[in-house]
Order: sequence, then structure tokens, then C-alpha cells
Amino acid sequence: MNLFRKKPIQLLMKESGAKGASLRKELGAFDLTMLGIGAIIGTGIFVLTGVAAAEHAGPALVLSFVLSGLACVFAALCYAEFASTVPVSGSAYTYSYATFGELIAWILGWDLILEYGVASSAVAVGWSGYFQGLLSGFGIELPKALTSAYDPAKGTFIDLPAIIIVLFITFLLNLGAKKSARFNAVIVAIKVAVVLLFLAVGVWYVKPENWTPFMPYGFSGVATGAATVFFAYIGFDAVSTAAEEVRNPQRDMPIGIIVSLLVCTLLYIAVSLVLTGIVPYEQLNVKNPVAFALNYIHQDWVAGFISLGAIAGITTVLLVMMYGQTRLFYAISRDGLLPKVFARISPTRQVPYVNTWLTGAAVAVFAGIIPLNKLAELTNIGTLFAFITVSIGVLVLRKTQPDLKRAFRVPFVPVVPILAVLFCGYLVLQLPAMTWIGFVSWLLIGLVIYFIYGRKHSELNEMARTEEKAG
Repeated sequence: MNLFRKKPIQLLMKESGAKGASLRKELGAFDLTMLGIGAIIGTGIFVLTGVAAAEHAGPALVLSFVLSGLACVFAALCYAEFASTVPVSGSAYTYSYATFGELIAWILGWDLILEYGVASSAVAVGWSGYFQGLLSGFGIELPKALTSAYDPAKGTFIDLPAIIIVLFITFLLNLGAKKSARFNAVIVAIKVAVVLLFLAVGVWYVKPENWTPFMPYGFSGVATGAATVFFAYIGFDAVSTAAEEVRNPQRDMPIGIIVSLLVCTLLYIAVSLVLTGIVPYEQLNVKNPVAFALNYIHQDWVAGFISLGAIAGITTVLLVMMYGQTRLFYAISRDGLLPKVFARISPTRQVPYVNTWLTGAAVAVFAGIIPLNKLAELTNIGTLFAFITVSIGVLVLRKTQPDLKRAFRVPFVPVVPILAVLFCGYLVLQLPAMTWIGFVSWLLIGLVIYFIYGRKHSELNEMARTEEKAG
């Protein structure tokens, strides 16, 4: 059995267009751009900015965002080429199947399951915290036992708000991609308006002296800050999981991926400049730096809107992460590497309904019962691993299939893909050893599953057996 058998791109395209088994094509460039912004702007901009400025980068936080943004832009161009060339569900997993073969594809798919699954659970817990804070502002307090994950010492047993929001998002995803995209667009508009409100109010209180010393921790601090705030960019790759549901993927996928990333990068740079200009960086080591900055300049009325923006931001991140997870399960299951139940499509709404509810149930359990703490760090290493693989994949496919029709082509090949690998590789080396240990452990579990189940049930394996019998 060939562990590195590749899935022909023609076969991938044929499967995605199969009658009765394919997803409904109803998304456009605007929907994809809003999905990208929905996935990117969330807890990163409202939470991570303060810690990264206070502990790592100081006012040079803006350079940390530029460094992380560059890594993502280079990777995004590579994603855009693949998404326009192979517009099929599965994102980096599918691209790897066509480029590197089955085993590498499985490893990457298993890696993305970690990224989307853990991120969804962690984001749901974050949403719960902000929501409870909003309720307490109105004098409403939930019973202590229902406010957080299982911890008898603290008197908490289940995080009920986290479970409720996950089940609501699961219900919404089952209504179809277009309805989910409309809901996402409305919430994205709210959170972008809140970010712009912060900039419009805060810019008048900026004191340039707060930007000196500009780089108090040196460039190594900027680099560590970049690795920390990289979490704020996670999510644009989830746009590529929507490829099979886009009306004109060759044109719209590159637009959605690149425009959403550029918009978010500009907003991040502007927020970090204003934030460190308002408050001396040493004082920003708080959980809610944006709201803290507004309280610092006695603009408390705007701080209330920031809480609303944070809740809206986290809601759309959860929506897009869970959407990406379901489409990833769908693609892997269709290839036979996971049980076929994950690829079952609703005949009326044309969504993978069984897999969506199973995903929702799993995320709800993790978010509601298990304290996640450090697990969220694993999403960083998983995403960087995917970015590196996709960037190398562009170079490999250019060499092995030079005549393949590409609606979007990465400019300055091989420079841009190599820069993506170097930038992402540099950031991944900044992550702590425990994150690496957790990541490798997860991949080993994945390899056991592949050799016990996936290798035997692979669709390519079944096709090879059929050809042998026919021969």
C-alpha cells in the first residue's frame, strides 16, 4: 500500500461536482471577505494586544503585527493559488493530498482538526466570560456551578453559556452556508464599527511620548510579540474551506482570502499604535486592554461598546472555526480516511448535517466541561505547520504540474513561497517547548488512527483494489 499515493486534481474536481453528494454553491467574494474578517478579528485584538505590548514588544507592538501580518500575507498568496486551482472543501488537507500524497495529507488534516477544534472550544469559553461580564453589568448573576468548566474546588461544574452558544452556532450552520454567511456579515459589521469607534475616540488622546522607548525589549521582544499576536491572525485559512460552496471560486477565493487579511492587518496596526499611544505600555498587562485604555482616558461610555464588540467578534470567530471544522471533516470522510457518516449531506439544505451536529456536540463538551487553559497555544503551532506545508506545496505543484490551469498565480515564485516558509518557520521556533510536546503527541495519536483505520478505508485504496481485481 502506497502511503504517498496522490489524489489527482481531476478526481477532486469530479467529486466536488457530483450530483446529490456536493455542497450548494451560493457564496460570493463579499461573503468570503466577511467570513475572513469574521474569523480574524476576535479575542486577538481585544485581549492579546495588551499582554504582548507589556511583556514583549512595548510600543514596537506595531512591528510585531507587521511581522506576523507579513508571514500571513505570504502564506495567504499561496492559499489563494491553491484555492483558485483546486476549489474543493478541505483547505490545506486537500491541497496536500494532491501534492504530497495521502500520509502527509492525513497528518495535515489531523493537525487542522486540532486547530479548529481546540480554537472553537477556547473561543466558546472566552465568549462565555464576556457574556457573563455583560450580564453582571445589568445585575444578573448565573449560579456559580454553571459559570465555568469542571472545578469542584472553585464550586464550578459546567460552563452553560459556552454550551449554549456552541449549540446555537451548530443550529445556524445547519441552516445552510448562505444563511450562516448573512448572520456573519451583520455581526462583522458591528465589531468593525466598534473597532473604528475606538480609533476615532482614542486618536485624540494619543501622547507621542508614550511611544518612547519604542523598542524597550529589543528586536527579540518584537519577534516574541509577533509569535504571541499571531493567534490574532488565525482564521483566514478557514476561508479556503468554503471553496466548494462558492459560485465562482477561481475569481472569488483569492479576493476573499487576500482582502480580508489586508483589512484586518491595517486595523490591527492602527489599534496597536493608538493603544500604546494612549496608555504607557507597562500598564497594559490586563485582560481587556482596549476597554482599559478607554477607561484610562475617562471615555467609559465607549468602553461599554467595546464589550459588545468583543462578544460580536468572538461569536463570528466561533462560527467560522466551527464551519471550517465541519468542512474539513466532510473532505476527510469523503476520502474514506474517517467514517463515511461525516460526509452525509442533507438533501434539502445540502450541508453535512450529521457531521455538523457531531462537531457541535464535541465542541460543546470540551468548552463546557474541560478547562482548556494552555491548549489554545496548540492552535498557533498547528496553523503555522499548515501555512508552511501549503507554501512548499505551491513550489512542488509548479514543478510537477506546470501546465495546470491556475486562475490566480502567486507572484515572484519562488521568492514569495520561500519567504512564507521562512517567516512562519521563524515564528514557530519562538513557541515554548511544551507546545511542541503537545503538538507531537497529537500527531502520534493521529498516525495510530491512520494506520488502524484510514489506510484500509481510503477511497484511493478501494480504487486500487478494484483495479487489481479487474486486472
